[in-house]
Amino acid sequence: MNTYLIVNIIGVLVFLGIAFLFSKDHKNVNWRSVAIVLVLNLVIAFLLTNFSLGRDIVKGAASGFQWLVNISYTGIAFAFPDWVHVKQMNFFTSALLPILMIVPLFDILTYFGILPFCIKWIGRGMAFVTGQPKFESFYAVEMMFLGNTEAMAVSSVQLKHISSKRVLTIAMMSMSCITAAIVGAYAQMVPGQYVLTAIPLNILNAVIITNILNPVKVAKAEDKIYEVGDLGGSQEADHQVAEETVADKPEKPHREPFFSFLGDSILNAGKLILIIVANVIAFVALAALISKLLGLINPWLSLEHILGIIMFPFAWLMGLDVSHAFQFAQYMGTKLITNEFVVMGQVAPHINNPHLFSAHYRAELTVFLTSFANVSTVGMIIGCLKGLVNREKNDMISKNVGYLFLSGILVSLMSAGIVGIFVW
Repeated sequence: MNTYLIVNIIGVLVFLGIAFLFSKDHKNVNWRSVAIVLVLNLVIAFLLTNFSLGRDIVKGAASGFQWLVNISYTGIAFAFPDWVHVKQMNFFTSALLPILMIVPLFDILTYFGILPFCIKWIGRGMAFVTGQPKFESFYAVEMMFLGNTEAMAVSSVQLKHISSKRVLTIAMMSMSCITAAIVGAYAQMVPGQYVLTAIPLNILNAVIITNILNPVKVAKAEDKIYEVGDLGGSQEADHQVAEETVADKPEKPHREPFFSFLGDSILNAGKLILIIVANVIAFVALAALISKLLGLINPWLSLEHILGIIMFPFAWLMGLDVSHAFQFAQYMGTKLITNEFVVMGQVAPHINNPHLFSAHYRAELTVFLTSFANVSTVGMIIGCLKGLVNREKNDMISKNVGYLFLSGILVSLMSAGIVGIFVW
């Protein structure tokens, strides 16, 4: 057997071991769920790297969400045509402003009970397979195509009612989201087949890693899906949310007038965008400041280089020789401190050159880059949740920023390592 393949397999086990080492509750890890999802992971990785049908299914779903986002650009273009009709839209326009349409749309689906119905049945099916609670299972599907902020925003009703530990699980999973709106942009820079392969693998690995890092026991009575009740502006109304149980005919809750509800939804979406922007700017600027201060000590020092050195053993464990592993680790460090687009832009001109990038390296690098796991995403998640849940839950997230970052890194390593097993 190929020595590098053996190292690659060992690497995947090491990544799982690291998650267990940092687990908040070693005794309550659901190993049955971990084993089932890991096997499913391997099967999907094999199918997506060797057969086109699976990739076509994922691509079709991503195209559907891209269509939805493109419609939102119509509204944005009406107000700000010079922001949309450009060669490359900025982050604010492309990723955040669509929230103004997507969040109210999903809130409307929640208002009429459609989204809770979908969560209940899709969640029930996923929960049966993965052994996870219904909402977490549905959220895993949801975050395959919506960005982290959009996925959390459209799930606000559920997030308001689940426990702080479960909200932490959702925040950790959100580190591995991507949004359908940028799948096409990724595919223009790196091999599209591996971008599409990364999407479901990231979700499954997010389930595995969060299950190990933050095991949460959810009683059957708590495993509920909520509907919109009277979500008016008062503090008391915020708590008046009717529960939808698994009964065949749940009672219809009392609801405020539709257009009043819609107006509040749009207003909350706008507030959410401002909160996210503020946190992203602050986190990215602070990371840049730290790198500049390190550079005063030694011009070579930066957060990217330090993370690159830290990540070297993990890059080597993905079945790469020493020279390629060090280069891979530098790409990792850059991606984690900046974002995936920076690295994709660097490698785009050469990544399809077989003399510079082997198939194994190309597949693993593409999959590792295909997620939002970086410093600015931590800021986005914290900012988003500040606009959605209470102080207690926000404090839980703020105390566990390290776990968010660790989860994002381990999920990316797991996805890249598993794909690497099948591509040489």
